[in-house]
Amino acid sequence: MTCLPFSCSTRASSVGTRKGRKDDGREAADELAKEAKKNHQLVKSNRDILATGSNGIASFFSQRGKKGINQDCFVVWEGFGFQEDMTFCGMFDGHGPWGHYVSKRVRDLLPSALLCQWQKDLALAAVDSGMDCECSQSNITFDVWKQCYSRTCALVDKELDRHQGFYSFSSGTTSLAVIKQGDMIVLANVGDSRAVLGRTSEDGSIVAVQMTVDCKPNEPQEAERIRQSRGEVFCLPDEPGIYRIWSPTHEAPGLSTSRAFGDYCLKEYGITSAPEVTQWHITERDKFIVLATDGVWDVLSNQEAVEIVSSAEQKETSAKILAESAVNAWKRRRPGLCADDCSAICLFFQSSSPRRQNNLVDGGTKNKGIVSPGGLVAFGR
Repeated sequence: MTCLPFSCSTRASSVGTRKGRKDDGREAADELAKEAKKNHQLVKSNRDILATGSNGIASFFSQRGKKGINQDCFVVWEGFGFQEDMTFCGMFDGHGPWGHYVSKRVRDLLPSALLCQWQKDLALAAVDSGMDCECSQSNITFDVWKQCYSRTCALVDKELDRHQGFYSFSSGTTSLAVIKQGDMIVLANVGDSRAVLGRTSEDGSIVAVQMTVDCKPNEPQEAERIRQSRGEVFCLPDEPGIYRIWSPTHEAPGLSTSRAFGDYCLKEYGITSAPEVTQWHITERDKFIVLATDGVWDVLSNQEAVEIVSSAEQKETSAKILAESAVNAWKRRRPGLCADDCSAICLFFQSSSPRRQNNLVDGGTKNKGIVSPGGLVAFGR
């Protein structure tokens, strides 16, 4: 494994010099995304992307619910930071009147910000340990990734606060970000989207292993933090079992997740963008990860989800089948209720033989596709 072709800090210095001001490296990371777009590696479109890759396959799909505009969006970047064995996936679920803007903004900010922060923390780790960049990168620890995620989420949340045009005072977004590097997976969860691992048991059947914990206001640790911040947690009479966080005056809109970007009307009452960061190691029995918004998990169990994905005849269609299964489950299990947006990413660890590569095919209004290594795909409005 080698370092990036150049460091964010070095590239940023030249950018800052051209514009006559200093830069913290974010512009350099943004330039990487622009270059990826120029090279047809960055796609933002309501179209099908069908391709396969040697490092694994990421299938993704989003189905608008019955509540209005689809506020879900996501990004998949294989070859993240020009590292052949590194994949970044992000799932974002907006809420509130301007949630679709906030989720899109966080989706656009988080990958490049994380990449830049990773380079900085990697360089600091190399200096502290006395190792060269290549050595430190191959031995990077979970603590470094955890610190990197935490700093990045704080920076992105502050950026939202500075950008008044996105109305993030009473709107926000959850975020579930995943880095896969070799056989290591690091997850950073802000909210109630969920990651579930599909693993084969000894008898060959597929079993579900939940990788993240939903950040809900009624979870004991979350509820304690909220109450210490003077926030309140309770259900409305017409929503039994749905706990929300409220301001002491109950004027701010109640929120059913305890962690989110934006939502500044509730920030002082317990809402936080601090991520829950966990690490996993992939084994030969681990076949894929499902990342999905709460619209999927509200009506499907973890086991049902992995069985649906595992039974898909083609990996390319697995996320589409899962999302559509969730939509059908809303009709059967929650009749009379408006279905939520249902979005999923299925990241497979073992690739089938390539069928199509870098082939852009016109599609409908639904976001779906499959991405190959080296490409960054971002979907949503």
